Amino acid sequence: MIIDVVVASTSRYNKFGPVSSPEQAEDLSGKVILDKIRAAGYTARYALLPDGFVLREAVEKSDADAIVICGGTGLTHLDLTLEAVSPLFEKTLPGFGEIFRYKSLEEVGTRAILTRAAAGVYHGRPIFCLPGSPGAARLGLDLILKEIVHIIEHIRE
Repeated sequence: MIIDVVVASTSRYNKFGPVSSPEQAEDLSGKVILDKIRAAGYTARYALLPDGFVLREAVEKSDADAIVICGGTGLTHLDLTLEAVSPLFEKTLPGFGEIFRYKSLEEVGTRAILTRAAAGVYHGRPIFCLPGSPGAARLGLDLILKEIVHIIEHIRE
């Protein structure tokens, strides 16, 4: 299974450019995600992109089995991941965001209401949108990796 990992960070992209690994961009969240995917025995491909509508193009061009986007899910005017990607969703997976917020509540308290973690399906592949912190990356991947095979099997039925 191939999982594309896209880190959406305009400031990091402006500083480091289009790097091919999280180490090249001092990206702790990207490293957490890649390490977890690889430890589960899957192939991961990494991209650092500015937040916003360039993400839509990356999703449309992906040939991966699944996509994880980390970052850009906050509330600032620069956080545009969901605005860029969610219009592509043919189906939504609301349970992902609900469980993510529930589990976040245990870790960060009521600040969990700020997260817009979400997931959906586009062209036969699940797309997961996570907040950009390393803790959110860890939590998100723990949830995703427990169910990814099951999710893909259902999508492909």
